[in-house]
Amino acid sequence: MNKKIVVVALLMLTLALVACGGGEPETVTEFVEVTRIVEVAGDPETVVETVTETVTETVTETVTEQVAVEFAGGGDTLAQVQSRGTLNCGGNANVPGFGYLDPDTGGFSGFDIDFCKAIAAAVLGDSEAIEVTPTTGQSRFPTLQSGEVDVLIRNTTHTFSRDTALGFDFAPITFYDGQGMMVRAESGITTLAELEGATICVQSGTTTEKNLSDYMTSIGVNYTPLVGDDAVATRDAYDSGACDGFTTDKSGLVSQQILLADPSAHVILDEDMSREPLGPVTRHGDNNWNDIVSWVVMCTVNAEFLGISNANVDSMLGGDDPVIQNLLGETGDLGQALGLGNDFCYQVISQVGNYEDIYNANLGPDTPFNLARARNALYTDGGILYPTPFK
Repeated sequence: MNKKIVVVALLMLTLALVACGGGEPETVTEFVEVTRIVEVAGDPETVVETVTETVTETVTETVTEQVAVEFAGGGDTLAQVQSRGTLNCGGNANVPGFGYLDPDTGGFSGFDIDFCKAIAAAVLGDSEAIEVTPTTGQSRFPTLQSGEVDVLIRNTTHTFSRDTALGFDFAPITFYDGQGMMVRAESGITTLAELEGATICVQSGTTTEKNLSDYMTSIGVNYTPLVGDDAVATRDAYDSGACDGFTTDKSGLVSQQILLADPSAHVILDEDMSREPLGPVTRHGDNNWNDIVSWVVMCTVNAEFLGISNANVDSMLGGDDPVIQNLLGETGDLGQALGLGNDFCYQVISQVGNYEDIYNANLGPDTPFNLARARNALYTDGGILYPTPFK
């Protein structure tokens, strides 16, 4: 029999934990309040404890992302959005290049935010008709589950458990990523194996925590995690010198690096610790809405493949190519099948752009990130983006 204990870890609390699968206890220092579910041998009764001192017993940690919320019904999200006149999009406020709230203008910008705008262009005919709700790694899923937002586009990894146990559906991947590690250049560290005994800053409520544990265990490296509640807290802890390394998706490391006190004093190691396919998420139970989000994403990829961009889309109207005519809604009735206008993809491209337009505007050569397309290039250019046909 097992006893489940919900443990609330307090500020700078030290816990003795063992990763699932056995092994020697490791010390975990946490500087924010987080909730853990642990299992120990004993009575099946569920007990809630607040830990106020060091726990010396060995326990097995199981982190869960699901929280108790009242689920919104499947409903007709399209009708709700069109009636409201605004798309409610769950996003990020602290990851420049992907989802960032400018403190000076109060406006959101980034790669993920542009996909929110693309959906609004398709559904409402107005890419600016969006309301972005900033979410953290822990709040994003309850925010979507409860119906507070219509879609979540916030550097979220598509995983089995999120797709099934949490009651979600994923749209096509918008960014293929992998977890990496940032260290100080002066440390001379070039591989993860050299982080033996190090303290590593990692954000809670994400796949990053478990990826770090799994990978370090696989290469036999002992470390102490310092867990931050969000991207800002995690970055600040690393920048203050509290950690020897800082881990998150490599795209996140690139965006966070420019916010450090001295960006040039840090390097991102070459090794990947995981595969992180990131994409939009909708609630399970509204297939048509997920179809809409999915085909908006595929609209941007198809447009790049066909050479249709924000700059030339109007000149493509009235042409003789039936594939382009179908994509832009001049022929056929593909939009009607979704409950949209047949020109929904034209609206996306003309108001926001194709995939390349969106990528370059937020992450490309003319941005502070200059992030190579790599896996996120079209398959014809050595990447893995493959357009699903509009027909």
